Amino acid sequence: MTQRNEALLEDLRRIAKERGTSMKALVREAAAADIARHRALQEGAEAFRSFFTAHAEEFAAAFPDDESPARGEAA
Repeated sequence: MTQRNEALLEDLRRIAKERGTSMKALVREAAAADIARHRALQEGAEAFRSFFTAHAEEFAAAFPDDESPARGEAA
């Protein structure tokens, strides 16, 4: 194990001890938090895409310089 990995493992052990929990519980908690964060990011991205799609014409009118050229048109 590299020195960096050993230091990380030691930090995790210290955190688990401070919280009065096991390493297994600490990892389980971190995994659950990561899953929740991933879901929230996915839901946020989907909400943004839906909003942007629903208001595409308004965005195009408000930011005409950001529009991509249509196919066959020069950039």
